[in-house]
Amino acid sequence: MDQNLHDKRKNLICQLVEDECYVPMKEKELAIFMQVAPEERQELKKILEELIAEGRLQMTKRGKYIKGDGIPNGFIGTFISNARGFGFVEVEGCEQDFFIPESEVNGAFHQDKVQIELLKGQHGKRQEARITAILSHELTRIVGTYDNVGSFGFVLPDNEKLTSDIFVPKERSKGAVTGHKVVVELTDYGDDRHKPEGKVIEILGHVNDPGVDILSIIKGFALPEGFPEKVVNQAVRVAKDVTEADMAGRKDLRGLSMVTIDGEDAKDLDDAVSLYKEDHLYYLGVHIADVTNYVQENSALDREARERGTSIYLVDRVIPMLPHVLSNGICSLNMKEDRLALSCLMTIDEKGNVIDHEIVETVINVNQRMSYTDVNKIIEGDKETKERFRELTPMFLLMKELADIVREKRKNRGSIDFDFPESKIILDENGVPLSIQPYERNAANKIIEDFMLLANETVAQHFYWMEVPFVYRSHDYPDPEKILKLGTFINNFGYHIKVKSGDNEIHPKEIQKLLGKIEGTQEEALISRLTLRSMKRAQYTVDCNGHFGLACQYYCHFTSPIRRYPDLQIHRIIKEQLRGKLSEKRIEHYQSLLPQVAKHSSEMERRADEAERETDKLKKVQYMEQRIGEVFEGVISGVTSWGIYVELPDTVEGMIHVSRLSGDYYYCNEETYEMIGRDTGRCFKLGQKIRIMVDGVDYLQKSIDFVLAPEGEDE
Repeated sequence: MDQNLHDKRKNLICQLVEDECYVPMKEKELAIFMQVAPEERQELKKILEELIAEGRLQMTKRGKYIKGDGIPNGFIGTFISNARGFGFVEVEGCEQDFFIPESEVNGAFHQDKVQIELLKGQHGKRQEARITAILSHELTRIVGTYDNVGSFGFVLPDNEKLTSDIFVPKERSKGAVTGHKVVVELTDYGDDRHKPEGKVIEILGHVNDPGVDILSIIKGFALPEGFPEKVVNQAVRVAKDVTEADMAGRKDLRGLSMVTIDGEDAKDLDDAVSLYKEDHLYYLGVHIADVTNYVQENSALDREARERGTSIYLVDRVIPMLPHVLSNGICSLNMKEDRLALSCLMTIDEKGNVIDHEIVETVINVNQRMSYTDVNKIIEGDKETKERFRELTPMFLLMKELADIVREKRKNRGSIDFDFPESKIILDENGVPLSIQPYERNAANKIIEDFMLLANETVAQHFYWMEVPFVYRSHDYPDPEKILKLGTFINNFGYHIKVKSGDNEIHPKEIQKLLGKIEGTQEEALISRLTLRSMKRAQYTVDCNGHFGLACQYYCHFTSPIRRYPDLQIHRIIKEQLRGKLSEKRIEHYQSLLPQVAKHSSEMERRADEAERETDKLKKVQYMEQRIGEVFEGVISGVTSWGIYVELPDTVEGMIHVSRLSGDYYYCNEETYEMIGRDTGRCFKLGQKIRIMVDGVDYLQKSIDFVLAPEGEDE
């Protein structure tokens, strides 16, 4: 927006709130009163936050805006509350979040946008601060369990970060009864003397009804459910078969032998691979569904996909980024069907170097849909499977050959591979967990992974040197303090990591070498966990900052436009560049658009990860409820002052509370990750194997309680 117009609107709002006839209004009411168009609501929000930061506005407990005291204040960030009363404020651009003691929360609610002032001195690990102003309430709806108390009711929030239950007057309960899972809209955020208030806007069902548990998580994270009718209609309209007109101007690769390799139950096949060898060179093609051919910029489909950011894979369902008619239909690279693609064609030498490449719009036709299982069987020499796919078998063996070379090259430069066990939770038709099965990456999984990584690097490098606006996948260097702490700790085991003096920066190769040294040792589980915890989270950025974990300078997400918006976004840029349409005006357009796309996509990815984790935790609680009293062997995965966490081989994690460690008074040594008995000296260490008995579960906390297994008890 034009800066003059921005300033004009700020002054207009100030004049409005200073008028003696002004009645305090919420953001939505202000937007309606000022006739702000829906697409400009974000701009209004930004203006209101700026005015509060400048001290020209204040916000009441009920979220209404009034005249400010004129005193500007410190940092602005998001308040993350803790069940124990204190909290943290995350400030964009700050490495560390700020600790807010309980006495300095000043009525802030979880996820509020707040202003903070730093407190003198630093107690503990983080800088302390006080909340001086609440700028906006971001959390407006809460999911929880209704409890009827006669003339009124309470909603106990599912989110453990919310410290108070919500008061609901009888006339606003929508007829909910005790045990109902409900969505409540907050009407008042409460204060030191009053609980927050709300009204029930939706009853999800009884807490014990099948499916209500996952539905509660979907509502709690405000995940999208069905698609709006306009989006569905548009998807149906564009999902037409590929015509000759669609193929015009594209490179025709339908004669090239290629396959898709996915899990047996995959429906959205967005990548195909081709490979042949001539003389000493490998010719690898990574062919990605041309989703942008069907999802035009700023269409209803595009806006919905941008808002969703990513597909979400919950334990019992997928919440797709695009409607199924596209993701499982015309955009899926189905066998023996003509499909439009964006292909990265690479020429690779025997050392794994990409010596030439071409990024091009293509038309393809996949010869065979393969599963990881079958490709793995071929690689391992299974005669029956090799015979069944005899025409393609030489290509799969060549793929294994090239993937090994590419992986070795990546390893030599320092790429890190944390191989922690993953699991798949199997449910019955009512959503009851039947088993938790380990998910192992076999040779076929690794082949596809290696080829996709290579394509992503090649595309990122190509467009970096073109100096056009782009979305990169960045993974920053670990926090120097955490690396220093890790280095000090592993010295106790005789290991060493080299850091650059002065800034404590570490090369990924050092981490990789450490993981190699500890492989197969008793301390492997302990040190690999601590190493992983020292890493930062990867995110989307408009600057090419490199990828620490992959030890590469250029990286992006190009290979999954059906399920990730950044991939879809860069496909659009790539195609405009290939067609010579990336004008100065379009470059300016992308320069203003992409920072928000990168930020929002990173946030949506994080939300999806948290929702996936919550549904997994819930199903693991249900699974272990059936196993109370049983004994298992696990590994200590966390040591805290309140107890020790233990992870079982099937990835289920539970906790032995410190009060259940009998026979001594135990205290936690945070420096050495140990729980030590004061009198006996008995010690529980991170990474140590331990036998436990399942003692109980807590549905509200989604936690599992363990106790030490009685001596002599068999597994």
